[in-house]
Amino acid sequence: MRFHRFTAPRKVKLAAISEEPPPDLSKGEAKDRFHALNDELFDLQDLMWGARTHSVLMILQGRDAAGKDGAVKHVVGALNPRGVLVTSFGVPTQEEREHDFLWRVHRHAPRLGEFAIFNRSHYEDVLVVRVKGLVPARVWKERYALIDAFERTLAAANCIVLKYFLHITRDEQKERLLEREKDPNNAWKLNVEDWKEREMWDDFTEAYEDAIGKCASRDAPWIVVPANAKWYRNLVIAESLAAALRPHRKEWRETLDQEGKIGRRDIKEWRAAQRASRRSPSAPRAK
Repeated sequence: MRFHRFTAPRKVKLAAISEEPPPDLSKGEAKDRFHALNDELFDLQDLMWGARTHSVLMILQGRDAAGKDGAVKHVVGALNPRGVLVTSFGVPTQEEREHDFLWRVHRHAPRLGEFAIFNRSHYEDVLVVRVKGLVPARVWKERYALIDAFERTLAAANCIVLKYFLHITRDEQKERLLEREKDPNNAWKLNVEDWKEREMWDDFTEAYEDAIGKCASRDAPWIVVPANAKWYRNLVIAESLAAALRPHRKEWRETLDQEGKIGRRDIKEWRAAQRASRRSPSAPRAK
């Protein structure tokens, strides 16, 4: 697999990371591998749902038309909708602006057993907020440490945090934006801001490089996904997700087995009590 995983703070240069799939992997092979993972992801999620010892938070970030919606559709397609929450973060509401910048995000964090997907996230507050100058530099610069602490808090509560940057070229973005204008089914996605933000491509690149480089950790890694090919994007996300969940399979299975033993014990004791009650003579009625 060709992708970059960042697990500690470091300097990031997106120009050095390819947006394309590896040349030795065909679209057909990638799709076969992706579909083969569906059953495994479903089973792993089911174990986590039952054990209620962990949760998962997937964060999807990327430029306009990078494929965040498509990634959500394909990832959720491999999961049981029960216990899955997808939240899209747009322009903050008045209520959200009256709280700290993490308030609107933290309230959507998954409970134990649940699977949450964020389409955009708290990282917008060091991306678009920074590039468009919506707050002073001293404010957004402080947020890297606050984001890091927030994600450590989630990880300490057994939340498996995975952060994905969907990496596309400027030419690929232009092609996708133009395709939206031709397709009436996607016309609802049209937004002049997408074209305006293309004029700030380099500024957003620098902002993404800092967000990835400053907020990467072992417990909340950043995965830069080559996303020019949608089929490869889906495979990278599915395989990295399965790899993050597999180490917990044994623990989840043992937790469920133990709960099963307790359940069987309780039923056995209840049935024994019922039989004993039926065998005991009835107490005489008062006259």
